Amino acid sequence: MSSVFTAKSCFLVLFALLRVAEAQAFELASHKDRLFAYPGVLSSSDGGAYRVVDYQEMRDINGRDAVPERQVEGRYVSTGVRRAQQELAMKTEAGTLRFFAVGKTSGASAIVIYLHGQGGNRRQGVNDLTFGGNFNRIKNLMVKSGGLYLSPDVADFEANGKRQIAALISHYAAASPDAPVFVACGSMGGVQCWWLAEDASMVERLGGLMLLGSLWHEAFLKSPAFAARVPVFFGHGSNDRVFPVERQEEFFRKIRSVAKGYPARFVRFETGTHGTPIRMTDWRETLNWMLAQR
Repeated sequence: MSSVFTAKSCFLVLFALLRVAEAQAFELASHKDRLFAYPGVLSSSDGGAYRVVDYQEMRDINGRDAVPERQVEGRYVSTGVRRAQQELAMKTEAGTLRFFAVGKTSGASAIVIYLHGQGGNRRQGVNDLTFGGNFNRIKNLMVKSGGLYLSPDVADFEANGKRQIAALISHYAAASPDAPVFVACGSMGGVQCWWLAEDASMVERLGGLMLLGSLWHEAFLKSPAFAARVPVFFGHGSNDRVFPVERQEEFFRKIRSVAKGYPARFVRFETGTHGTPIRMTDWRETLNWMLAQR
């Protein structure tokens, strides 16, 4: 009897170890990595957690777009991914939420959600041709990796918007119970990122937060997400006139000083402006780093 029990116990332990190894080994599949790699790192500090990346408008917009800021050159996009894209609507207690879903709506390996800023809408996050093709890349990355990408409308940056995004996350997290949820917030969309960090029920599913040309939030240092050491990425242009880069850098350094070794990264795009991080952030590098923290 004891030998049977021992054999069964060993099998269960081995199975658990294999599951852990699989989780640790998972990373997003490659897609046009060379084209979307950072053009050059001017400086690096804090063990690589803080980097200054070379950004040049003439090269990274005019040299990349067929029509500057309107249509990227064809080699940067793979539009076949549109076959995996659908426009949906969900009824929530805060009203109907409209959004795009790209990839597996159940049983996904990972979930990435993009939340737009003031004046944006759900279409921004699935536009294949703007922002240098970077949204087309994240769509392809998720489909090739068996994941799900969501781009919803953000009703507002107050109660209704919070309730709708919470409903969206809860629905798709339940449909993909093993999938970590990564939330990328552009500009004012960061309000939603910081709210999620304060909601313990949401934090359980969060794999990481990405603040792209966004704002800081001192209360994060006392949030459930901070206590759980949820990875945070900051991408910011040095010439951002909406949210000064110095304030965001100060906040990043505070996070790292309050909690030694906290999984936070900062990429400063030198000479970049407010929208530069949405165009230039390397989705695959950032998300694979976050996955590795699990």
